[in-house]
Amino acid sequence: MNEVVPPDTRARILQVAMDLFASNGYHATSVREIAERVGVTKTAVLYHFPGKAEIITAMAEPMLVDLETTVDAAQALAPDADAARDAMVEGLLDVWLRHRYLLRLNLRDLGLTASQSVFDRFRDGMLRANSIVAGPDPDFAADVRAAQAIAMLSDPVVLYADHAVDELRATVLDGVHRLFGDAQRHAGRGRPTVMTGNLLVMCRKLHDQGFPATKIADELGVSRATVYRHLKV
Repeated sequence: MNEVVPPDTRARILQVAMDLFASNGYHATSVREIAERVGVTKTAVLYHFPGKAEIITAMAEPMLVDLETTVDAAQALAPDADAARDAMVEGLLDVWLRHRYLLRLNLRDLGLTASQSVFDRFRDGMLRANSIVAGPDPDFAADVRAAQAIAMLSDPVVLYADHAVDELRATVLDGVHRLFGDAQRHAGRGRPTVMTGNLLVMCRKLHDQGFPATKIADELGVSRATVYRHLKV
């Protein structure tokens, strides 16, 4: 008789695998352990995922999609180097914050690199992000500064994954802006990344009236990247 597999088994496998990879490490966790913790047979796990590499691939997929979407959105703003850089820095930080426990899992034994497809997509996304942050026609110093900024986004998120997200985000962004010497440009702004309710209505109203993104950002106390993202310019 074939084993009856509940419809949510795949999601449960991913969640249990995430917990075990985080506590024991990717390489030290077996498919059998995952199956036992889920409460199914090893065969049931292998039905959904032929091996551990496929589990880590599925686990990383939402993060990789977010990364690629964020890079594409920032790249679309490239004619405005400052707006593109702001969108890349803020967007990438939000991706890391959203998937901070997956990133922290990787710190233990580089489990994410066990999947070649995950490694390739992650590498390609980060190279594109670095290029956007460096700006057009960068010299070596600009390339290095961009690499420093990118590292400044992920390392604190991994080390302080359990800290209050809003404070962690603001502190990380402050450090990046100081690196580029434009802390003053961002000082005194709440810089929310999501506009809802009256704020979003006002943003669209000002846009319809012909106000440029810079003016809208100043009026609403947000970054130009936030304005661009919500107007989908």
